[in-house]
Amino acid sequence: MLIGELAKRTGVSGRLLRYYEEQGLIASRRLPNGYRDYEDGVAETVLQVRALLAAGLPVRLIEQVLPCAEGDGDSGLRPCPGVLDKLRTQLDVLDRRAAEIARAREILGRTISLTEAH
Repeated sequence: MLIGELAKRTGVSGRLLRYYEEQGLIASRRLPNGYRDYEDGVAETVLQVRALLAAGLPVRLIEQVLPCAEGDGDSGLRPCPGVLDKLRTQLDVLDRRAAEIARAREILGRTISLTEAH
């Protein structure tokens, strides 16, 4: 499938798909006219990449997780041996960020309440 079709199927822009390819997350072959041609399974990989990015994983870690990934973009990922500790570390980072955001939200809410009371 051409890049436009892949973009349509996944909701990811062509520019971002080319970036994923530059980073080694997806691959294509070149047609004689120079166009990129992607296999059908690449759409699932793109969705997995999107899910992992949304979970806060950096591209360098996604690169290590993808070779062993199974299933759709939301579940069924089975990371390669040796990657699990890195995923646990990333989960800890996300937990800390979530706590910081919760504290900031609480402070902002109190500030708004106090301002509205006056």
